[in-house]
Amino acid sequence: MTPPEISGTHGRFTALLSSADLARAYTLTVFGAVFASFAIERIAGRVTYVSIVAGLCVLGAAILVARRREISLLRLVPTTVVLFLGWALASVFWSRDPGTSLASWVTTLAVAFLAVVIGHVRDTLQTVRALGDVLRTLLAVSLGVEVLSGVLLDIPFPFLGVQGNLAELGPVQGIFGTRNMLGFVAVLALITFLIEYRTQSVRTGVSLASVLLAGGLAAFSDSPTVLVLAVGVGLAVAALALVRHTRPEHRGALQLGLGAIVVIGVIAGYFARHPIIAWLGAGTDFAMRVDLWNVMVDWVRFEPVQGWGWYGAWSAGEYPFAYINFILDASHATGLNAYFDVLLQLGWVGLSLFVALAAIALVRAWLAASERRSVVYAWTPLILITLLIDSMFESFTLVGIGWLMLVLCAVRAGQSRSWRERIDAPGTEGGLPHLAG
Repeated sequence: MTPPEISGTHGRFTALLSSADLARAYTLTVFGAVFASFAIERIAGRVTYVSIVAGLCVLGAAILVARRREISLLRLVPTTVVLFLGWALASVFWSRDPGTSLASWVTTLAVAFLAVVIGHVRDTLQTVRALGDVLRTLLAVSLGVEVLSGVLLDIPFPFLGVQGNLAELGPVQGIFGTRNMLGFVAVLALITFLIEYRTQSVRTGVSLASVLLAGGLAAFSDSPTVLVLAVGVGLAVAALALVRHTRPEHRGALQLGLGAIVVIGVIAGYFARHPIIAWLGAGTDFAMRVDLWNVMVDWVRFEPVQGWGWYGAWSAGEYPFAYINFILDASHATGLNAYFDVLLQLGWVGLSLFVALAAIALVRAWLAASERRSVVYAWTPLILITLLIDSMFESFTLVGIGWLMLVLCAVRAGQSRSWRERIDAPGTEGGLPHLAG
């Protein structure tokens, strides 16, 4: 028989793990750690960041166990995420360096697990508010670092990758390492801040100041991908607004028409890519990417089905990444395109699973946003669209920030619309069977 004092302590600990306050603090900490990962590694080292993520995974597992009566095992993780991670794990067995590949897979799994925990302990509005608070802080810190480096001291901060170009109006990097990553984060922040404004979840003055901060840093980043992301997200917002204001009986035809326009637009964009690149002023940058992608495709031909093994970000000295960089006389840390990167590492099977993961999540999120009244549901599809567009120019979606947001959006979309709803059992919360108590 359990002594009363032990039983009471266990009950209080379980209540703490199940509390809303801990869930909010956990979400803020996860977002803060992952979005500030570059700065953490540069200041405190890789081991520190890995230790933080490992600790958050342990705490997240404890939170899920404490909340097991309100969480369905069947609905815990989207099937597409499981299949993609499963294929990435299988690739360890044919990787040229199984140890490094397995370590990379564990890192990928850990970040995905953090996203799953957030997806089950916070709803969409709470997630938006937490992410907004974190991005406000990190972007403000980035601006402060750039002012200190480029205006007050007029010296670069090499350990943070800050070049101190703010006085010349950019490009700036903030605490995110590169201008493209800063631009990417700024676009995610703009979407989040605008959703906060529309839902009136923060004061109007805070929302407007946040939008100006994110917009200013996006402009100062001088990233050629920011304009593409802005145009793509802007068109998505217009299309979603049109669908939401269309009568329900006409939405199906409109959705099909919009889908056809997207396909035609992608094809037209491909054939008109050279004039578009010249207009964006990104010719040299894009030419470098094309050379890299051509070499990557050459290496894909040797292992077209299963790929060379999962690494996520490229490991220096690993095969075939070292040879690709040697051929190009470069030092690329990724393939600068998530789709080509997945194709190289996991073959056509992996690319199919990755596209299915993103596409199914986007369709579910888009349908939920078009049918539900609250504008907060627009956050998930807009974030997914940002990730998918950016994946054409960077591999951010495969690691760290991008991977966290992709899995989180997939979990969130799966909660809104899922095949699992068809096997709902009456008398259970959400119509789904609970985990065993």
